[in-house]
Amino acid sequence: MPNPPPKAIPTLITDTQAEDFLDQDLSTLDPNQFKPMRFETLPKSARITMRLPEPLIAALKAQAKARGIPYQRLIREALERALDETP
Repeated sequence: MPNPPPKAIPTLITDTQAEDFLDQDLSTLDPNQFKPMRFETLPKSARITMRLPEPLIAALKAQAKARGIPYQRLIREALERALDETP
């Protein structure tokens, strides 16, 4: 008997949907569907102000919206990645 196809992860909007999805046998999930996620654990205690060109801000907001995150978080992630890549 052939193996069943891997189960796709649906888009879960509510906690109830997530609970219902998790209340089943998940052994057929394809782990390649998962994406790495970073949790922000440090408090944001300092504020910066910078001037950016409007087209850059619009592009940041569009990319952040596509990812479903605030654009400030996208900027913070970019800064963190830049620092991680620096020797």
